[in-house]
Amino acid sequence: MPNLPNSQPMSDSLTETVSVPEVGTVPRERLAGSRVLVVGDVMLDRYWFGDVNRISPEAPVPVVHVQKQEDRLGGAANVARNAVALGAQAGLLCVVGKDEPGERIVQLLGESNVAPHLERDPSLLTTIKLRVLSRQQQLLRVDFENTPTHEVLLAGLARFDELLPAHDVILMSDYAKGGLTHVTKMIAKAHAAGKPVLVDPKGDDWERYRGATLITPNRAELREVVGQWKSEDDLKARVAKLRAELEFKALLLTRSEEGMTLFSDDGILHASAVAREVYDVSGAGDTVIATLAVMLGAGLSLVDAVALANRAAGIVVGKLGTATVDYDELFL
Repeated sequence: MPNLPNSQPMSDSLTETVSVPEVGTVPRERLAGSRVLVVGDVMLDRYWFGDVNRISPEAPVPVVHVQKQEDRLGGAANVARNAVALGAQAGLLCVVGKDEPGERIVQLLGESNVAPHLERDPSLLTTIKLRVLSRQQQLLRVDFENTPTHEVLLAGLARFDELLPAHDVILMSDYAKGGLTHVTKMIAKAHAAGKPVLVDPKGDDWERYRGATLITPNRAELREVVGQWKSEDDLKARVAKLRAELEFKALLLTRSEEGMTLFSDDGILHASAVAREVYDVSGAGDTVIATLAVMLGAGLSLVDAVALANRAAGIVVGKLGTATVDYDELFL
């Protein structure tokens, strides 16, 4: 792990920790050499846009006259798309169904220049998150999903072994849809191969992520595992205990309007939020972990990677839905 800046003494209070330094421009060719393998749960984010001019006579609900539909890659697919948008090479290992949403994901991956490594499960309903919006307000979300079969997941584990040597950083994007059933074995294999593993966690069973290089929970996700902290000192103690028990080299806590805080053996580093305008926070975590992976794969320090991930988060929350940040937005 890189050393944190020593411009001021470390303290038990996060308000007095070292602030993340500014990072200049990273050459495009350096990012182009970064090879990230994203493994996890994919979904299709489907948006229906329309006008509301009346209330239904059948129930007290608005009637939406749908006028436009838009599909976007979601979940682990959005993470991979974010990595490519920054100029890196990204592969995606996942399971999709043999259905219309699955075919649409294949099409969108091709358009996004993500290298697909897909296992197809005929019994799987490809996950869809359907959002109905009117006048830029979300009225309803409808989810369609189930879990992959055991045989397909084992095939994905075998494919992981084949892909591991060709990538610099392994990124686990967990959305609790079953695609990361064998995540513990994958982390162990990556560790044995000397590859850093970044994890975007889900649920309260973090034992399965044991040995990860970096885990990136938000406040709600961390609270579900360590409980409600009473102070910043209490938070520091709980994170230190968690990292020691599960052998995480570092933990990056994303804190919405409060920015993000990195906990590692070198101390605590805090990055204040830099959002220009918050429009939609969905998918912001995808952008953060993708940026981290790309920068680490390009040889940047963890400190610099966090600074750039924080900058990217401030940009992406100003966009609708699952979105990306490209090289020019981040550096120019």
